Amino acid sequence: MKHIVIILTICCSYLSIGQSDPQARNAFIISDIDQSFDYWNIQRPNLTFHSSFKPYLSSTFSDATDSLVPFKFYAFKNFFLSKTVNEKPEKRNWFNFQIHPVMDALITYDGILKKAAPEAIGGIHFKTNINNDFTFAATVIAGKTNLPFFLDTSISTHKILPEYGQAYGNNKKGYSFFDYTGYVSYSPKNNKIFNFQIGRDKHFIGDGYRSILLSDFAPAYPYFRINTNIWRIQYNVWYAWMYDASRANGFKSQLTNKFGAFHYLSYNIVKNFNIGIFENVVWRGSDTSQTRTFDVNYLNPIIFFRPQEYSVGSPDNAFMGLNINGKIFNSIKLYAQLGLDEFFLKEIRTRRGWWANKQAWQLGAKYVNAFNIKGLSLQAEYNEVRPYTYTHGLPEQNYAHYSKPLAHPFGANFRELLAFINYRKHKWQISAQGMYVLIGKDSLSPKSNVGQNIALSYTTRPFEYGHYTGQGIQNNILQSSLKFTYYLIPDMNLRMELCYLQRAEKNAAGYILQNPFVSFGIKSSFWNSYKDF
Repeated sequence: MKHIVIILTICCSYLSIGQSDPQARNAFIISDIDQSFDYWNIQRPNLTFHSSFKPYLSSTFSDATDSLVPFKFYAFKNFFLSKTVNEKPEKRNWFNFQIHPVMDALITYDGILKKAAPEAIGGIHFKTNINNDFTFAATVIAGKTNLPFFLDTSISTHKILPEYGQAYGNNKKGYSFFDYTGYVSYSPKNNKIFNFQIGRDKHFIGDGYRSILLSDFAPAYPYFRINTNIWRIQYNVWYAWMYDASRANGFKSQLTNKFGAFHYLSYNIVKNFNIGIFENVVWRGSDTSQTRTFDVNYLNPIIFFRPQEYSVGSPDNAFMGLNINGKIFNSIKLYAQLGLDEFFLKEIRTRRGWWANKQAWQLGAKYVNAFNIKGLSLQAEYNEVRPYTYTHGLPEQNYAHYSKPLAHPFGANFRELLAFINYRKHKWQISAQGMYVLIGKDSLSPKSNVGQNIALSYTTRPFEYGHYTGQGIQNNILQSSLKFTYYLIPDMNLRMELCYLQRAEKNAAGYILQNPFVSFGIKSSFWNSYKDF
């Protein structure tokens, strides 16, 4: 390990750090890096940065202040292991190249399976910037991973890993995979108003740990995006090509196409208060009875989908939502989300539990430099999703990609409470997470559909009224984790991690599970890897 650090440090000193200021690059979506954005934005909010849409575009955080972050971190303007060519005042065509090796090498131990297993992921991240207005980035990875027993039960059927997509093998010998992400990004004439991107990656909407609107839980997908920043407003519209894996039986050749169009309008009313409006529509592509490609009716970037759906008689799956956040006392951020899959005020007022009252909501708070202790952050979050939310009459048009939810990992019909404590100083970090979930699941009957499994058609519901959150066989999940991290090279996100996780489950049918899971190793990855679903 000492030799690895020395070699990387020598490489860094050899490569020059350019004075360029790329405006078109994306920040990574990963909690280790998101922490620094929280510390900066909560303490010094402004009218041009919009914290609820990720990945952040570099032009929107060009004034981010390193001094507000009380620990070593992946710098906002990161030029680690980079080289700038032809950078002179009289030169127009200068190039900046940056490279990060990706290496996740872990040893894991599952307390139920009573075995230790290695996890090895390798790859490379490459980025080039040209004249501040053009960026090309790509990440290519491959490897083998082992899952805790409680996760393998949900992965083994379709063999889809949320982080990487299609996998091969099994948990006994490890799931093998190959994946890539990347994008081409252009901001015409180095302006901060328009940005155009085409790539394959993920998006996240919200200020919390989870999102009930759009999260980074499902695998990456191809997309084309337009990002517009005018005055206090940011508007994103993007189009995605996704897959349905419900009938693939683990075979990539059996995947079917589905498409999505997304809008997100974010408005900083004042520096400390933001409101965002989200809408999207998902529709299936080819199936056994018809061939359908991208619907040009959804190319209009400024309309609301629901009126457009009615105007063309569309049976597609539309979803709308609201995101709100506000900062108080220079150290606290409050945030909330509301998702509407269907909304009939008359039925809500009657309180009869109509099946189509499909809503979701989130409430949360973050507290940085808590109790005036620099580097200490606290967070609490509550999520609730009613039965049948994110589902559709045609299962291929549900709100999922690769059969993994595009929003919350638990799908629907649950209540969740999360709590986080994190203390980070210099290169050290200790973090604790607690999760309690009440989730209603189907019985073993093949005709059971209580609204939790979003892969099922809502037409198979057992009755019209009397539905409530948590209906069905009630499952109680209690999970906690404690993690120690030491950042060997923060500007490469190279870190050593030791993590202990404990999961307890029980349900009304008598099922009981106690699953401890331990992992230790070195990581330099730039994506979130969830073990709490």
